[in-house]
Amino acid sequence: MENINYEAAIEAILFTMGESVSLDKIASALELDKKIARKYIENLMERYSCEEHGVQIIELEDAFQMCTKNEMYEYLIRIAKQPKKRVLTDVLLETLSIIAYKQPITKAEIEKIRGVSSDHAVSKLVEYNLVMELGRLDAPGRPMLFGTTEEFLRSFGVHSIDELPVLNEDQIEEFKHQAEEEAKAELSVDV
Repeated sequence: MENINYEAAIEAILFTMGESVSLDKIASALELDKKIARKYIENLMERYSCEEHGVQIIELEDAFQMCTKNEMYEYLIRIAKQPKKRVLTDVLLETLSIIAYKQPITKAEIEKIRGVSSDHAVSKLVEYNLVMELGRLDAPGRPMLFGTTEEFLRSFGVHSIDELPVLNEDQIEEFKHQAEEEAKAELSVDV
């Protein structure tokens, strides 16, 4: 039988889960008796109780959770208050503008307009809270519909999507011409 470091395994379980894990589940996962599993957990709790650690293991009704020690909250607050830098690449901006002007819209419709897969771009925009899932289209496969959020409006300084700039026919024709030129240039590079 392999030599198992049970304390390391428990530490990994509690760290990864991020929420409380019952003694039953821990003992079962490690194939240990509950009393023995509890002893390993108590050893870990003792080790984490010293000042050199910023985390601790707490017991919550026969379950255990790894969490930050109270005296470390000040540092967490400092990190949380730092502004998050979002990088909106050209791909993200292009995808966002398609969603903003065509919402509600499916990923397939976005991909048809862009001509490439948009999974990553849409996921990033959802992560940045600029785009959200609005529901499902009543069609085969019931694809997800996407639209912009209040955070999108705040970020771009508009009160509603009705305030987004409207393109006139000349601008649309110019964009089409630019897209055609780019496509021709890409085709000549590929050949």
